[in-house]
Amino acid sequence: MPRRSYKKKVSKSDPLYSSLEVAKLINYVMSHGKKTVAENIVYDLFEELKKQKEDPLKILNLAINHVAPNFEVKPRRLGGASYLVPTEVRKERRLFLALNWIINAARGRSNKEYHTFEKKLLAELVDASKNQGQAVIKRQQTEKLAEANKAFAHLKW
Repeated sequence: MPRRSYKKKVSKSDPLYSSLEVAKLINYVMSHGKKTVAENIVYDLFEELKKQKEDPLKILNLAINHVAPNFEVKPRRLGGASYLVPTEVRKERRLFLALNWIINAARGRSNKEYHTFEKKLLAELVDASKNQGQAVIKRQQTEKLAEANKAFAHLKW
């Protein structure tokens, strides 16, 4: 519980696509406060998806649904031992984890295949929408770990 009360900030949706997910994606892609560079990357990515006769918002939402985990583990300390307790993931955290895993998987792709970050992110989004790629593998590992530690579920508090 926080020491002081706070008001949760409401994120504004994206002006071009009127989507909260696109706005969050832009903010997570952004580095060193260069939002216009991040916007250009994401909007160029969406234009490329339109050229491939795909709906960019549909692809993004499908990728998020395939990557977002339902359960994750949190360490709890009890009597000198640390237990990994599986917990359900909140909606906001699901979106955060999904987008971050997609972006990190895109950054991890080789430079030989894809020369720009935009192409790496495009490939990872398309893979995630097809339920493939490193981000989906990360989700499967996380949920597998939560399943393996199901015996400690009673330690939630």
